[in-house]
Amino acid sequence: MSRFSKISLVVGLGNPGSKYADTRHNVGWWFLERLTNDFQFDLKPETRFQGFFGEFRIDQRVIRVLAPTTFMNHSGRSVAPCVSYFKIDPKQILVIHDELDLEPGDCRLKFGGGHGGHNGILDIRKSLDTSDFLRLRLGIGHPKSASMVTRHVLSRPNMPDFELIHRSMDRAMKIMDLVMLGEIERAMHRLHTKDGIHQEPG
Repeated sequence: MSRFSKISLVVGLGNPGSKYADTRHNVGWWFLERLTNDFQFDLKPETRFQGFFGEFRIDQRVIRVLAPTTFMNHSGRSVAPCVSYFKIDPKQILVIHDELDLEPGDCRLKFGGGHGGHNGILDIRKSLDTSDFLRLRLGIGHPKSASMVTRHVLSRPNMPDFELIHRSMDRAMKIMDLVMLGEIERAMHRLHTKDGIHQEPG
């Protein structure tokens, strides 16, 4: 039996406001824009969850979508009430976020594991008291200096990196149907494999 569940909640991480809209830290929100276009639904303000919220259906199932507006470091304040209200098992959550440890153009699915210094993931883990949720990690590259990380994630990518990030989102969108239906191994294989050479199962 698979250790994975069908997805019931998709969370895209970012910071609210035009100041942050085009920054690397907001690639989770960029991806949600793709999702709303492809599955044809809207995200609207929802005060109960301190974020933008919407729903779409796939295979007769309702998938909830949340974009926290609590600022990145307090993402859990948005996610936890939503999870509690709909009684969602953390294993049914997909969190989409920027990843320093992956280069632009690379994206990976990962279940559980450490937060890797990502404050949004850290706060969600604390709020849910578990790390057992699925993550789509969109590579933004590392500035190679710890002192430059904050400036890096809160700045706009250059055009080559911007294009690479969007190409990675193109690839990720192609496996979203599989992810929503809980076929995570198949989705990972397709996303992580190039010509059948490389595979990262977890």
